[in-house]
Formats: sequence, C-alpha cells, structure tokens
Amino acid sequence: MSKHKNLVFIFSDQQRYDTMACYGNDWIKTPHLNALSEDSFIMERAYVGQPVCTPARGTITTGLHPHNAGPTVNVIPLPPEQKTIAEYLPSEYETAWFGKWHLGDDGNAQHGFKHWISTEDHMSRFVGLSTEPSKSDWHNYLVDQGYSPDSTLSNDQPHLPKEVTKNAIDNWEVFSPEKRSELPAEHQMAHFLGRNAVEFIENHKNNPFCLYVSTFEPHSPYNGPYNDLYDPASLPVGPAFLKKPENAPLISRLRAENNMQFLEGSSGSYKGYVEKQIRGVHNDISSEHGWRELRAKYLANITLVDDMVGMIVKSLEEQGVLDDTVIVFTSEHGEMAGDHGMLEKRSMYEESARVPLIIRAPKISTDKKVVSGNFSHVDLVPTLLDLLGVDLPSGLDGKSVSEVLEDGTNLRNNEVFVEWNGIGSIEDRLLGTPDINSMHQAPWRTIVYRDWKLNLCATDKCELFNLREDPHELNNLIDDPANEDVVRLLSTKIRAWQYKTNDKAPL
Repeated sequence: MSKHKNLVFIFSDQQRYDTMACYGNDWIKTPHLNALSEDSFIMERAYVGQPVCTPARGTITTGLHPHNAGPTVNVIPLPPEQKTIAEYLPSEYETAWFGKWHLGDDGNAQHGFKHWISTEDHMSRFVGLSTEPSKSDWHNYLVDQGYSPDSTLSNDQPHLPKEVTKNAIDNWEVFSPEKRSELPAEHQMAHFLGRNAVEFIENHKNNPFCLYVSTFEPHSPYNGPYNDLYDPASLPVGPAFLKKPENAPLISRLRAENNMQFLEGSSGSYKGYVEKQIRGVHNDISSEHGWRELRAKYLANITLVDDMVGMIVKSLEEQGVLDDTVIVFTSEHGEMAGDHGMLEKRSMYEESARVPLIIRAPKISTDKKVVSGNFSHVDLVPTLLDLLGVDLPSGLDGKSVSEVLEDGTNLRNNEVFVEWNGIGSIEDRLLGTPDINSMHQAPWRTIVYRDWKLNLCATDKCELFNLREDPHELNNLIDDPANEDVVRLLSTKIRAWQYKTNDKAPL
C-alpha cells in the first residue's frame, strides 16, 4: 500500500451516529459530509472509549483505553508522560491542534502539537494549568468582532484546583454557552476553526502535516443560527423517542424520570431546570413539541459542523494535497436527544456511545465502502499511523485495521469495549438529582461483538441487546434463559479483556 503524506482529523462534540446520510439519515442538511462520505470508508458501527468528553478524547489521541490513558472521568488532565499520536510522528511533521482539547491546560500547546488554537475559557482551561491563564484565541476573536463577555466565573468553582482558584479567576469574564449559541454562523466556533484550518493548510502544504480540528457543535445548549432548518412537527423520530426505558438499569430510569418530569406534569419550573442542568434556556421540555424543537435545533447545529468540513476539504483540494491526505471525521460521543427519555451522554445506549466515523484514504480507494462490523476509537491512532507509514509503537491498546480497508474484508468478529468510570477525584456537576450522581459512580463495562451488546455493572441492572433485531434497544434480553450462553460468552470476553488491559473495575 502506498502511504499517505498528511492527516486531517475533524471531530465534533456530542454528535450521534444517525446524523449523516451514510448512516441512513436521508433528510439531514449536511452536503459536505455527504460528499466526503461518497469517497470514504464508512465504519458501520463505531464506538467511543467512554461516552463523556475527557476520557473519550484521551482514547482518541493516545490509542489507549481510558483506564490506561489516565483521564477516567472529566476534570482529569492527560498525564504529561502519556504520548499522543503527534508525539509518534517524525520530526518533519507540522502538527496542529485547533479547538476544544479538554485534556487539561487548554490554552497551551502540548503533547507534540506545535500549532495551537484554543477555544476553552471555562473549567477545563484551568485543569492541569502549567502557566498563568489567558483568554482563548476564540474569546479574543469575539472581542475583536465587537462582542462583550456576558458571564463571570467565581473563584470558588468546585471543579477547579485550589491553587488556581486562589489566584487566577477572580472576575474571569467569559462568553457563556448561551451567548455563544446566539452568535451568527460566521462567528460560531466551527466557522472560526474552519478558517484557521484553511490558513494552516495554505501555510504548510509543502510539508507533511497532521491537523486535528475539534469543534464544540452540536453540543448543548440546543440553540444556534440555523434553528429554522427543520420543522419540529414533522421531524422524523424513532420508537425510543420520549419512551422511558423498561426492564432497565436504575441509572437510566432515574435519568428518564428526571428529564421527562415536566412533560408529565411536574409543578416545578422547567425553565430553571434546563438553565441549570443543560444550559438550555432556549428550550421548553414541558411538551412533546418542545422536545421535538430541542431535537430539531440540535440537529441543525450539525450543519455548522458541515460548513467547517466543507471549508477544510475545499482548501485541501485547492492547495493540491487532497489526494495525499487521510481525512477522518467522527465525534467524541453521542447525544440522547430525547431517546429513552434522556438528554446528553453518559449512557451505553447507541445514541450516546456510538458515533459516525468515516475515513478517506485515497491511496487505498476513493470509492464509497461500508466496512461492516464494529470499530472502536481505541484503534484510531494505530490505524492512522499505519496509513501514514509510521512504525507502530509498542504498548498501545488499539490495533490497526488498515489491512481491512485495503483487502476489503470486515470487522464482524471484532470485539469492541466501552467503559464507564464513574468515580474521580473531583465529583461531577449535579446531573439532575443526588441519586443520579450516586448511580453514575458505578463502573460499567460494555462489549459489542457481532450483533450483540452486553452492558455489565456490579450494582445495577445489566443489559443485553441484539442490535440487528432491536437497533433501538427497546428489549433487554438479560433475563431471557434462551440467551444464557450469550451472556456467558460475552462476559467471559470482558473478563479476558480486563486481564489483558489491566482493568480493575469490579463487575
């Protein structure tokens, strides 16, 4: 196989798998992603390392499972000694990270990335801070455009290290997520990063380069400049939409009850709830129409991501490096968007743990090819190094699947593992109720093998789904005697994987 020269890795935040035409969504307005998928490898089922920001990003960048990468929950920085893909590349590579990092010390170039465009000004900016804090590049851009910050962080933020809270953020003025969501498209983060990526490509087209572009959209708040793209009343939804999970783990039932309380007649204020819990002041979750409108706005923000993808691919073509460049598009985790009565991520359901993943590898093929079976984000680093012709380092948890792309086989027998590590040194923000936070402390381990998914937890109801027959995960088969051997086989595979990867989670 002829090796590729460059890598462009584009990923969004909180984009579920069924939000692209190549995954069956024939009405979503993402023309650039659709075009990219037409000459790419499409992973049929792709799963994150852990369905929450920091651990997922640790796996994406290192090729290690969260329990080995270090960040097992949010608010844990990637250890300095833990290498990323940029640190495995030859020295002649121009390496860049543009956008959300969320692995600690967001304002400063690190871990082998020489060029850095920052966008974080909130909590993650201060985690693992190595220098005096400064406002992000995106913040400064917005100020230059005439916008004023609308929010001030206090110096007693519970998630911030004590040595920082004493000195750094008194009167730290920032743009709130709500203010960000009200900006016109050209000033949204995706457009800002897209323009910076274009400039980087123009400046470094004559050198091998590795460019990671990570935008915040379509993450909540569910609001943006393209709000009117879809009619909520006619928006397609599946059978799990606003349906509380049955025969399900307590954590899922608690979350659904909490999220749907206003739809079911709670006397409380849904406005206060959405403002505090999901930063969704623009959303009404007290009616089915309001839920549909929230979902429509979430999906509309994916078009902002699509705009960015279009800018980057066009620049690669104009600079004459498109066919020498591996392009990857994926997301760090998904979004429930009302399915199973839930919002956000932190769940092993497909909507949360499964994401889109396409790889354009023109040295192999520019035909549209669906790679059937299951793929894990932990395999991204070794696969991409392989495509670039870089020797694979020892010690990675992931493995390269470049041969599968080249020889046209599949990943039907691939074993994919997803983690949930609920306990960290700093407690997560309030996720609805104290009971929800308590149940989120329980670790989970999931295996997806062939068409089966098994979710194991030592202290909550376990789950077994046949994804081919029940793609919306409405029928938990864990108690069906006919599936006892399936549970035995899959749980044994999880135990073997735990032993192999030094995973100590009690199951």
